[in-house]
Amino acid sequence: MTSLTFRIKALALVGIAALGLTAMPALAQAAVSPDFRWLTFTVFAAIIGLTMYVTYRAAKRVKSASDFYTAGGGVSGLQNGWAIAGDYLSAASFLGIAGLISQYGYDGFMYSVGWLVAYITVLLVIAEPCRNIGKYTLADILAYRNDPKKTRIVGAISVITVSTFYLTAQMVGGGVLVKTLIGIDYEISVITVGVLMLAYVLFGGMVATTWVQIIKAVLLVIASIVLVLLVWAPYGFSLPAFLQDVVGDPKVQTRVAGLLGDAAKNMTPQELGQRFLEPGLLFKAPIDQISLGMALVFGTAGLPHILMRFFTVPTAQEARKSVIWAMAIIGGFYVLTLFLGFGAARLVGPAAIAAVDPGGNMAAPLLAQYLGGGADSMLGNFMLAFVAAVAFATIVAVVAGLVLAAASAMAHDLYVGVIREEHVTPQEQVRAARIATVVVGAMAITIGIAAKGQNVAHLVALAFAVAASANFPCVLLTLYWRKCNTGGIVAGMVVGTLLAVGLVLVSPNMTYPKAVRSAAEKVLAADGPKRAAAQANAASDDSAKVEAGKKALAALDRAAAKAKLDLERVKGETTSLVGLEAPLIDLKNPGLISIPLGFLAVILGSLFYRDKRADDMWEELYARQNTGILASKAAAH
Repeated sequence: MTSLTFRIKALALVGIAALGLTAMPALAQAAVSPDFRWLTFTVFAAIIGLTMYVTYRAAKRVKSASDFYTAGGGVSGLQNGWAIAGDYLSAASFLGIAGLISQYGYDGFMYSVGWLVAYITVLLVIAEPCRNIGKYTLADILAYRNDPKKTRIVGAISVITVSTFYLTAQMVGGGVLVKTLIGIDYEISVITVGVLMLAYVLFGGMVATTWVQIIKAVLLVIASIVLVLLVWAPYGFSLPAFLQDVVGDPKVQTRVAGLLGDAAKNMTPQELGQRFLEPGLLFKAPIDQISLGMALVFGTAGLPHILMRFFTVPTAQEARKSVIWAMAIIGGFYVLTLFLGFGAARLVGPAAIAAVDPGGNMAAPLLAQYLGGGADSMLGNFMLAFVAAVAFATIVAVVAGLVLAAASAMAHDLYVGVIREEHVTPQEQVRAARIATVVVGAMAITIGIAAKGQNVAHLVALAFAVAASANFPCVLLTLYWRKCNTGGIVAGMVVGTLLAVGLVLVSPNMTYPKAVRSAAEKVLAADGPKRAAAQANAASDDSAKVEAGKKALAALDRAAAKAKLDLERVKGETTSLVGLEAPLIDLKNPGLISIPLGFLAVILGSLFYRDKRADDMWEELYARQNTGILASKAAAH
């Protein structure tokens, strides 16, 4: 049996196993009614089957390390633009942003602005030089003019760190998402994501990963456009009329009143609705928003799985085209999330969305179900199933890109570049890459299952903080500052990573038991009077009051249950993971502090370290990053 035949048969078995896992018995609690569970599984199976067929075809084309890591450099600018969009538009973008907008209005949209503006940085200073200098990985760029071993080691460690943080958040998010939507056990959901991701990367490498990301991005955009058309059409596609209806909706006004607390007592319903379109409901401190924006903008330019995409195109011109296409697709999509979030708030209601998921992540799926006719209709559940399947494909595609980045760092940078010092055959390189993929995949599944029930939101902050504070300063200065050298790269990577991780550990992102206990006790203390008022409404003769009372009682039950769960979770604990009773800094994202210090570390490290190689190679690097001459031989250095 040939190696290719074995891979193809193994791939088919993996696909069957994945589909089997998806069809396991579900839990009782889920967003999809048990009567329509079969429909959800059918849609899931169709989309998974499509991506597995693509991987089957891609497996025939993976014959070298170049094919595995960069699809042989044969991806066009348009294709790479869609793939970048697929790599970048994670479940956080599709579900998270729409959810934030449905819960916090204008402030939720600020995440979209940060992520979109980030690509201007990528387009202007990163895309073309990286394509001309690197070969497969971030460390290739850093090793070009600096000490190859030292820079590959610190570069690989940083890539693995960022990928692990991001990967864990995606795996946990995938497990929670699928469990919430269709009731599949959390562990099975995580294993399914892991098995599919391993199939894409292990057999199809970058070729399969690229096409899976393209398919997922196209489906995501199509689903969003359909939902937006259905939401916006009743208003004659008039933006003022649509926003006015959102502002005047009682559900939205009630949500704003709840967020503002005492400040809402003297406000009219119209004023409450108008606040939904203004800043301040989520981001209370402007400095926190500035720090977050810095991390999003500079972190994107340092994300290893995004930088890898520039090595898949044949020329620097195609790299620029791919970024422009990605910006257009991502920007257009984020505009759509505005209508998805506001539409969900208007039609479904912030309270109903939070009842399914407190973070609001189910806003888009519930909106799809509502637009299709509701929870009891075939079309409504089909639309929810389609959105759920696209969200699932979104997670798997992003995870595949992250695993490929981490595996590349292990196999190409550490094993081939440092341990074997480039003395390997092409077959050994591909074998090392596949072994590293299995290791990273197994690690991702294990960590994902171990993190069940944990709040992993801070891991996303960590990923962007490390990428912005360590990766971006090192890449930018090695490309554009002549005096940058090995000492600066090592110092920047170490200081930037440690600072970013350390500051997140002492930030409000962590769990502080005393604060959790205090908040839970306040909820339980206020439960009695509120419950009495709700029960009085539920027992009245007014049907409107009865309905409002029932909803209030259900909300109180959920709040009380969560408060009791929080008290149980922090029972006997008084400090955070690092022994603090309260955060040392108020910034949720430490970018405002760690990014400047990361740059400073590179500058000081370069000035206090002597590196003749870095200085001698500057002219060649400068010429190559601007012209692309002999770019295919870049990694030979």
